[in-house]
Amino acid sequence: MTLVQNRLLPLSGNKWIIAGITGLLLTACSPKIRPVARPVKPAGAIPKTIPLVKPAVAAAPQTEVISLLLPFYLDLLNLDHGAGAAGLERADLAVEYYQGFKLALDSLTGRGLNFKLQVYDTKDEVVQSRVLAVNPKVRTSNVIIGPVYPDGLKSFATGFGELKKMMVSPLSPAAPAGYKNPNLITVIPPLEYHARRVAAYISQLKAKKVFVLRSGFSEETKYTVPFKKAMDNNSKNQVHVITTTILHGNLTSLLPQLSKTEPNVFVIPATDQQFLQVTITSLENLAKQYPVIVFGHPNWEKMTFLRAEQLQKLNTFITSTDHVDYRSARVVKFVKDYRKAYHAEPSEFAFKGYDEGMYFGGMSAGDASNFKLQDFSGLHNDFHFVYVNGTGWINTHVNLLKYANFDLKPVE
Repeated sequence: MTLVQNRLLPLSGNKWIIAGITGLLLTACSPKIRPVARPVKPAGAIPKTIPLVKPAVAAAPQTEVISLLLPFYLDLLNLDHGAGAAGLERADLAVEYYQGFKLALDSLTGRGLNFKLQVYDTKDEVVQSRVLAVNPKVRTSNVIIGPVYPDGLKSFATGFGELKKMMVSPLSPAAPAGYKNPNLITVIPPLEYHARRVAAYISQLKAKKVFVLRSGFSEETKYTVPFKKAMDNNSKNQVHVITTTILHGNLTSLLPQLSKTEPNVFVIPATDQQFLQVTITSLENLAKQYPVIVFGHPNWEKMTFLRAEQLQKLNTFITSTDHVDYRSARVVKFVKDYRKAYHAEPSEFAFKGYDEGMYFGGMSAGDASNFKLQDFSGLHNDFHFVYVNGTGWINTHVNLLKYANFDLKPVE
């Protein structure tokens, strides 16, 4: 899963397309459907015995207008000869997402759909997001994708007002309650739904106790509070959730409550490196005498200091919303098409852009109140949206993965 809290880390991307986007004034359109030519009426009188039948003219498909609001930072780019690549890297996220999104629209255009794609640079500035919110071309779009970061999205939503247009938060897992926009679609599930997914799985294990090991940082409550609530609801308060703050990896106080015959379930919502290294080592020693199952934070997938073999010994599970099966035929085709189009490897943002382009480009755009958000199986994650009053639509699909054979394997 990619967590986009305040900033997303830039990845290396295709530098040449930035200049192309600049030159095209950030506006790209997919090919239009050509009108069917009318036959020329021959000169002279038409015999009355031959009825005149007007040939049917195929109606051109409706053009759906989609606006992408992404942080290209064009005002900060230095495209002079000899300029370094450092200034270009911050635009990687936007470029790679755009490339995946555009590839999806090109695919849909080949199926007979028609689009006008408008691309705008938010510069990752609150003021610029507010300016775009009152731009007539943006306001008349069928679907608006972005801004990416929470502050910009909040500013845009405030400036957009009560206009009923479908607005998409494409990359941020920030809880959408603060945006106060009932038409917002949050594609990346917030942390709350990771906690719920773990609680649902633990309920199947029929554990009598669950130990939540905290490092003490307040950020962890975003996970622990919904987890405790979900556990209580699922078990009807029959499972005892024990939350404790661990210092220096000392688990001694928990020993009297552990079982040597049944699995001892530990949930660790922490992301602090020092805390994790010490605590996981303590759990590894504990596992020599007690059966242990560990559930970790979704960010663990990208933490290189965590060792797969160690986590595998602890029967570790994590949640994720960004798991790509590179053996899948669909993924193989996408990678091949992406390489052909852009001469580069697709990043996680390219995968997300493609999935969201296929989904929002393929659905019928229009009044937000008429949207029917169907389930969708993407390359990086599935979409299952639920509507929350006053907050909008939220994708709740979260994958559960387990460390096995020194890799992460999906749990059905």
